[in-house]
Amino acid sequence: MPTCLRAKCVIVGDSTVGKSSLCQAFHSDGSHFPKNYNMTTGVELLVKHVNIPDSKDSVEMYMYDSAGKEIFSELVQKFWEHPSVIMVVYDVTSETSFSSCAKWLERVKSQKPDVHIPGVLIANKIDLDERRVISPKAGMEFAESNGLKYFECSAKETQNVDSAFYYLANEFHKLYQDRLETFKTLS
Repeated sequence: MPTCLRAKCVIVGDSTVGKSSLCQAFHSDGSHFPKNYNMTTGVELLVKHVNIPDSKDSVEMYMYDSAGKEIFSELVQKFWEHPSVIMVVYDVTSETSFSSCAKWLERVKSQKPDVHIPGVLIANKIDLDERRVISPKAGMEFAESNGLKYFECSAKETQNVDSAFYYLANEFHKLYQDRLETFKTLS
């Protein structure tokens, strides 16, 4: 019997790193890249259905695209309660956005301090390679040391955008399967 799970994906990072663009590109299957930007002032919610390979199951991804300006941090954290998965995004052309990743990750993880939450680190704007200041090696090392999976993408070019979302949906599904097995062994 097919199962449809619901995962709360909290997406964080400094403003202008491309969180909204990533969400829009994934949500629209790459057909929509926002040309006009309105700064996210709270949390925008997008939902997309993801089928899990080799099963009849699916995960409904509730993407909580959070404002990156510090002025909104208290407001947006109210929406982060009980996260299922985490996406931390930085801009490869901005040292500041990369340095902020630890702060963003800590804020989300503080919602469930003793629980493993699957997460990814997204190096966005790889289409701006000539302006890049954060090396893939630095990103991979940060991701690895914080238990995250590393992805590079370009929301503008819709390059590798889906991979991170599909990875998170699959990881969430695996956690569900593990819990199901645990409950079966208890009965």
